[in-house]
Amino acid sequence: MSHVLPIVSPRRLPFALVLSPDFISSGTMPSLMDSIVHFEIPAKDPKRASAFYTKAFGWNVSQFPNFEYWSLVTTESEKDGRPKSPGAINGGMGKKGEMAPNNVTVTISVPDIDAALKNISKLGGKESGKKMPVGDMGWSAYFEDTEGNIMGLWQNKGM
Repeated sequence: MSHVLPIVSPRRLPFALVLSPDFISSGTMPSLMDSIVHFEIPAKDPKRASAFYTKAFGWNVSQFPNFEYWSLVTTESEKDGRPKSPGAINGGMGKKGEMAPNNVTVTISVPDIDAALKNISKLGGKESGKKMPVGDMGWSAYFEDTEGNIMGLWQNKGM
């Protein structure tokens, strides 16, 4: 019989771990996983791409004031901006190679970007650019994994 262990993650997101009896008897507890929380789409022409994604998928696309970056809302969100549907994420779009990487990128939330980048380097990945502040919300950084994929990292302010 499996056991369900309800948990609230460090990011205050509820989820449950389903643990098998063999796993429980091993005496080993799992570590919490860092989750994908955002995606970015690069665009040669962000205004044209905005019209495309709005018409093709019904996404709400809006440009941030005084910033060449667009919010891509793909799912209904709570007042704090978190998606209501478990597993759903929203994203962003910027000019290809300028405000967004050259390829579609997913972003992983981590408690400490500097520690994550150090670990990534130790495991064979490479930092791709420097840690950058994002308004008063937090920090972002990019890395290249061992397969040449560019991925994003996100750290909330206050963590």
